[in-house]
Amino acid sequence: MAREITLRDALREGMSEEMRRDENVFLMGEEVAEYNGAYKVSKGMLDEFGAKRVIDTPISELGFAGIGVGAAMNGLRPIIEFMTWNFAVLAFDQIVNNAAKTVSQSAGQFNCPIVFRGPSGSAGQLGQQHSQTFESWMANVPGLKVISCIDPKDTKGLIKSAIRDNDPICFMESEVMYGHTGEVPEGEYLTPIGKAAIRKEGTDVTLVSYNKMMIPTLEAATALAQEGISAEVIDLRTIRPLDYETIINSVKKTNRLIIVDETWPFAGVSSEVAFTTQKHAFDYLDAPVIRLNAKDVSLPYAPTLVAAYLPTTAEIVKAAKEVLYVK
Repeated sequence: MAREITLRDALREGMSEEMRRDENVFLMGEEVAEYNGAYKVSKGMLDEFGAKRVIDTPISELGFAGIGVGAAMNGLRPIIEFMTWNFAVLAFDQIVNNAAKTVSQSAGQFNCPIVFRGPSGSAGQLGQQHSQTFESWMANVPGLKVISCIDPKDTKGLIKSAIRDNDPICFMESEVMYGHTGEVPEGEYLTPIGKAAIRKEGTDVTLVSYNKMMIPTLEAATALAQEGISAEVIDLRTIRPLDYETIINSVKKTNRLIIVDETWPFAGVSSEVAFTTQKHAFDYLDAPVIRLNAKDVSLPYAPTLVAAYLPTTAEIVKAAKEVLYVK
């Protein structure tokens, strides 16, 4: 039985179910308890689980990330919420130098089962220091897994899988998508880490994206269908490990690839997808791969420039016609 619920409710359900299942799971971060979460993701969790398992912290990302890493190394399963991944930059020493390297530094004697979560990416007029996208940053680090999804059903299943995973996981959400709704089944289920989802099957061109860029990508697929162009749409869901097989198999069918990615173009997620595709499916490509990224600038504050910063539905449609050589 499925219901329509929001992304924030799906996250809360997933975390709460895991906290009921395993007493070693706890939530810690800024405003997660008394205020019910900066985006109300943890609403009601303090009342259910108490102050020992839903813990408000000072505004000290490095400090409480470090407490989480230590707790994970000693058998607990922390969920560390950052109000935004922009603030998590202060905690990168713990995420990159400690959590990611625990297994290798200890020769496998210690795991670090911790989930670092919060919104990544732009959210309108928030200024340059609050609008950065961190999926490619964290995916560059061996030892970390990176998840980035806005589909409520899959997000609930992925947060549950992430909490149960023995590796440190960076869970990327979207501030502007917490109210996004979708059908979510009742009852227990998990979404596999490292497996992409085909949101729409097609034969003419493959569109690959993730997180909130899925919205214009799916809109573009609908617009293209009205012109007789069949687009296959792949939602990566997991950035590391990346599901290369699903992408390659799709390109072998459609012979064309467009990647829609909110990260900056240099050394971004789209670069990895494009390289791997040409390496393993070069002979199947009938047109050059096109990447549509955020503009290669720090996000300005002016609303006109904010609107011009991210890939649009119209740009995706244009790119699809370009690789199909259609005017």
